[in-house]
Amino acid sequence: MLAGKRVLDLSWVLGGPFAGQLLAQLGADVIKVETPEGDTARRVPPITPNGDSPFFLSVNRGKRSIAINLKSEDGKAAFCDLVREVDAVIYGFAPSVPKRLGLDFETLSGLNPRIVVGQLIGLHDEGEYANAPAFDLMLQAMSGLMSITGEQGRQPVRVGYQVADLAGGLYLALGTVAGLCRAQSTGKGELVQVSLFDTQVAMMTWQAQGWLCGGPLPQASGARHAMIAPSDIFQAADGKWIALAPTGEHFWRTLCEAIGKPQLAEDNRFCNATVRIENVQDLTRELAEIIARQSSSHWKAIFDTARVPAAVVLNVEEALAHPVVHQRNMVEPVKRVTDGATVPMLGNPFKFSNTPTLGYPPSHGADTDRVLLEVGRYSQERIDELHRTGAIGKKSGVMA
Repeated sequence: MLAGKRVLDLSWVLGGPFAGQLLAQLGADVIKVETPEGDTARRVPPITPNGDSPFFLSVNRGKRSIAINLKSEDGKAAFCDLVREVDAVIYGFAPSVPKRLGLDFETLSGLNPRIVVGQLIGLHDEGEYANAPAFDLMLQAMSGLMSITGEQGRQPVRVGYQVADLAGGLYLALGTVAGLCRAQSTGKGELVQVSLFDTQVAMMTWQAQGWLCGGPLPQASGARHAMIAPSDIFQAADGKWIALAPTGEHFWRTLCEAIGKPQLAEDNRFCNATVRIENVQDLTRELAEIIARQSSSHWKAIFDTARVPAAVVLNVEEALAHPVVHQRNMVEPVKRVTDGATVPMLGNPFKFSNTPTLGYPPSHGADTDRVLLEVGRYSQERIDELHRTGAIGKKSGVMA
């Protein structure tokens, strides 16, 4: 794990903060560095009655927050003092910004030769794309992802969550961990740059590689898999949908037995994987007619007993109530510091023998004084002076 490692997280909104939260979930001490105005994600609606944004809460657990004005001389000096004492810095500025603010790898490594800098950008760091806007929907569109998402012959559809931003955060966290490993073994830091566009192209994996190898242009096919049949969703009598994915001959034959149609396994149209794809329309009609005769609960009981790879399509409420979610602590009660209320929050997907326990996302600048005292080794008098000059945010009231 990353226990003992400190990370300054200068990112905001979603992708970069998600990376910071992943590093916290891996055990790092992640210090969220905010402007005096705070991360704009704090103001993304809907806002809860106590003033929190669920958008912000979702990617900032386990962090501490400090408010520093990097445009002031004293604020910048305080930040540099922290850089000398930490292991990594991550941010998501436009490519031209780090150099202008003195946050580029060359400058930061001059302060701390071991520093790892994780940089999240939209498209590219040179030329016409360096300052181009790069929002999640744009990236899904540009990468080809939307062209293979949605129903066949219908308009392109975005993935239901911000997959481009979040995948970028995953890559940024992984790259930062690799840089930390290098720094630990060599004593030298590393610049890790992750492009949101690169990550979406990379995640096209077999669809893109198939095209590069001379295959057909990938197309949208709804829930149906392009290379495996059956692998699709079918509506049951109660209106709910059943996802069926009996990949391989064993599971295909098991499915045929479970639905009371063992003869389908011997049908010349469906007797092996190749002909099932060739006759996927016929196969879909056969299975759709059968599944439509009974309720989703009926089929779930049958498929669970027979161990057929199948699942009912759940909404978010149903998914969060799934027994496995609770067995694996993927929804856990967290105490809100401001009023002591208990709030259900998403848990840590990394399971260790000693999994870090993450607290509630921090209030804006709540840890400014403590971080400068502990990490920067500042005196309280110096911190009070920085408050007076506006170099750091409002007094947090948290003393050592």
